[in-house]
Amino acid sequence: MEARWEPPGGGLSEGAPALGLSAAPAPPEARAGGDGPEIPVLVTGVGGSVGQSVIKCLEDTRYRIVGVDASEYAAGLHAVPRGYLVPLARDPAYVDRLLEICVAERVRYLFAGLDMELPILARARERFRERGILPLVSPPGIVDLANDKLETIRFLESHGLPAARTWEVRDVDPRELDYPVVLKPRRGGSRSQGVYAVGTEEEYLYRLDTEDPSNYVVQEYVAGEEYTCGSLSFDGTCHGVIVMRRTLRDGDTHKAFVVRNPALENFVGSLAEILGPFGPCNFQLRVREGWPYVFDINARCSGTTYCRALAGFNEPRMALDYLETGRIPSFEIREISVFRYWKELVVENARLDEVRRAGTTTGVGRRL
Repeated sequence: MEARWEPPGGGLSEGAPALGLSAAPAPPEARAGGDGPEIPVLVTGVGGSVGQSVIKCLEDTRYRIVGVDASEYAAGLHAVPRGYLVPLARDPAYVDRLLEICVAERVRYLFAGLDMELPILARARERFRERGILPLVSPPGIVDLANDKLETIRFLESHGLPAARTWEVRDVDPRELDYPVVLKPRRGGSRSQGVYAVGTEEEYLYRLDTEDPSNYVVQEYVAGEEYTCGSLSFDGTCHGVIVMRRTLRDGDTHKAFVVRNPALENFVGSLAEILGPFGPCNFQLRVREGWPYVFDINARCSGTTYCRALAGFNEPRMALDYLETGRIPSFEIREISVFRYWKELVVENARLDEVRRAGTTTGVGRRL
């Protein structure tokens, strides 16, 4: 599909038209049957910010959350109607255990909360579908592209979109780099772990001494304001975009500022339609001299998904309503600022012992 975005006047223009909604519903990839009052939804990785965001987005709705995690200390396990301990994603029994839980709880939809699960779940999508369970996970090719920072850049370049110059470490002479530059894992990174902005050759060599250089790329440093952008797509149509300027702390969004920027919304919507994800997809970018430079794509919900819901763009709820009823996503974004902070969830020690013993728990009465 051709990109709809064209840079007006050599860069982004605040007067560009906003991304519109699709005029007519398209049939979802798979439609779950039944119109019962309660629809079970499984969310993985509920000890992390992505899984917990999905939980909060679906509170007080008809969607009943079944949360799973590998640790009994995962806060989300203790704040959902039913929680289960599961093996680590790399365990060969992981998918089988998820399927057992889904069947037992009559789950109809699945959200992935952890990056390392995505390639595994993408390749197991048909096993779930055969049992009437629809994972909101993109096909393997899209997941693999988003998981590979070098392939992400090549994808952008192949469509004539702005892209930060990026090389494999083995192809770079550190004496010839224009510092500062960014070192980051090519595959498998999450939450900016292992990402370094380095200002000198000495620091560059030091960082590579502490990491595996065979899995690292070096990227030009793009100065400018940073944005995290959510999108929701089905059947090749992007149904909506939200744009948030952000500041980071330890790799996570610490403060988010929701803005209406029609040009950026249009750009992200066009990019989503080129990529073709299934469901929510997150794009991280910086704007330099009016041009958007995407540096990361997450083919899943984001740790800021609940921030977006507070602004009127509830991706999990809109996605499930669309899949369940064919209702085209609709939203009204409010320009707000979101400041994030720690919050405590109290769980009795005896309950933790019970979770270890039984492998399951209930969190009725608790909220994140």
